[in-house]
Amino acid sequence: MSDETHFERLGLPRRFGLDAAEVERNYLARSRELHPDYHQLSSTAEQRASMELTAALNEAYTTLRQPFRRAEYLLALHGGPSAAEHKAMEPAFLEEMLELRMEIEEIRISGSPDSPARVSMARQLSERSEALHKDLVAVFARLQSLPDGNVERKQLQVRVRQVLNAAKYVEGLLRDLRAD
Repeated sequence: MSDETHFERLGLPRRFGLDAAEVERNYLARSRELHPDYHQLSSTAEQRASMELTAALNEAYTTLRQPFRRAEYLLALHGGPSAAEHKAMEPAFLEEMLELRMEIEEIRISGSPDSPARVSMARQLSERSEALHKDLVAVFARLQSLPDGNVERKQLQVRVRQVLNAAKYVEGLLRDLRAD
């Protein structure tokens, strides 16, 4: 198997800001080229290679189509910290998340799935998730504009990690809100 990145596998530029439709188009086009169904008359080795390439293509698509997974992957390519390496969160953010979690529990206990409080909370969390996504777009744009040796890169990598950690909290709250 080659050392291609997910971006290369899908024929996409190595950046955070990708068009979802382009990711899908490139995936479908490459999938048609590689899919094992089109290599049934090939040798066993070629069929095996087709299956391996298809699996790698599917993994690339799964990673790049979802913005926060794409950010995790891109941060790793940039040599940034993993979630295990950088867990620190702002105390004010953690306090806010705790308060939201308590509100969600109250909403789930007292309200129906389509209650105004639940709908309002879902909208609030979705807006928060969108704001984090926009923050990632800006931070990655800055990160990718800097040369490799620039000292600001490490700070920006940590900022990406902080945003991703925050996004995980928010996504977890959304999941909890929707769970029944």
